[in-house]
Amino acid sequence: MATTNTPTKAKRKIRWVRSLFYWALIAFIIIQFFQPDKNNQDMSMEADISTVVNVSADVHTLLKTACYDCHSNHTNYPWYTNIQPVGWWLQDHIEEGKNHLNFQSFADLKVREGGRFKTVEALQDHKLEEVTEMVKEDDMPLPSYTIIHRDAKLTDAQKQMLLVWVDSARAQLAAKAAIAMAP
Repeated sequence: MATTNTPTKAKRKIRWVRSLFYWALIAFIIIQFFQPDKNNQDMSMEADISTVVNVSADVHTLLKTACYDCHSNHTNYPWYTNIQPVGWWLQDHIEEGKNHLNFQSFADLKVREGGRFKTVEALQDHKLEEVTEMVKEDDMPLPSYTIIHRDAKLTDAQKQMLLVWVDSARAQLAAKAAIAMAP
């Protein structure tokens, strides 16, 4: 009697696994119809960081290569972003990156009333200070980003170039703040 139930249990288990696979496949197909909005606004440079502080051509190229996909208003999307849930995951990273720092809207930063920063220059300085921290700690660009985008992985020389530029940009902001405070 035990031997007759064994094939029935095995068949049920196979049917259950097959059914689960089909439902997962159907769910996978259905989610492909729910694509996230793309971060493909124009590449307007009207409020770009380069309008606030001096940015050399080398630094600007480096920022565009290593940072702008997640920290600007225009992302160059690889083909796999059209496959869900990968596209959702990447869009979440892009939105989070833009919330922390958007190089293309750097000039449009606003201080919140009653907030920690009293001037726009202080807020911009803080954003640049965070760039220094992220670069020094190898937190940016994200390792998951540099796996595919090898050209975005910063060399030691590129990191040093960015850090020197950030120091210069912060000094420029401090000078602007001092001029704005002068009577």
